[in-house]
Amino acid sequence: MCKESVRLSTSAPLPVMPHTCPTSTTRVFLVRHGETVLSAEDRFAGSSDVPLGDNGRVQTEKLAARLASCSLAAAYTSSLQRAVDTATIIAARHGLQVVTRDGLREIDHGHWEGLRRGDVEARFPEEYSCWSEDPFTFAPRGGETGVQVVARALPAVREIVSTHPGEEVLVVSHKATIRLVIASLLGFDARGYRDRLDQSPASLTVLDFKGPVRARLMLFNDVSHYSTEPLADMPRLSKW
Repeated sequence: MCKESVRLSTSAPLPVMPHTCPTSTTRVFLVRHGETVLSAEDRFAGSSDVPLGDNGRVQTEKLAARLASCSLAAAYTSSLQRAVDTATIIAARHGLQVVTRDGLREIDHGHWEGLRRGDVEARFPEEYSCWSEDPFTFAPRGGETGVQVVARALPAVREIVSTHPGEEVLVVSHKATIRLVIASLLGFDARGYRDRLDQSPASLTVLDFKGPVRARLMLFNDVSHYSTEPLADMPRLSKW
């Protein structure tokens, strides 16, 4: 799949095929960190600094094996531990040291941090309703809006792309942050990012950049390295 478009398969992990694109194309392997205990329990864990869970490490090892034949030039990650753990596992196969970028960290949910979604709905119904309606411009008390996340995450991605013209780069981040970056890059209304996009644990998204602004989505939210079927729609934080 390196430097090559791919299609989703439900029978086997997608192949990673060496191929050379024009040197002006930078390919970003955008990865959500593997599963944690808090994410498995449907808790808000944006700014909470938790490590990978056991299942998250298994997911990440399988993704690392899938990407082993890629020619990664660098590995960047959010500064939160679960992302650092994920990036370190993948980067080790390429002899790379991970570089942290604070701009890639997850959205801060303020006083909801650590709470289950059902508890937040029950305890803060008005606040939760406003956030569900427009998470791009509204934030829980002490938290971040989607606008604020884009303002720090998008420059971080563009700086990485500018630093690595014509190369392949690993970037590990988080569910909301990745969705907001993609919404911004592809130019659709980011107010609906939670309804329109999903990111599974240890999922792979591929973006090809012609410069730091022009991006093409080549692969999205793929987990064929650890699941042979698309993941079921679970009642997680993105509630329809």
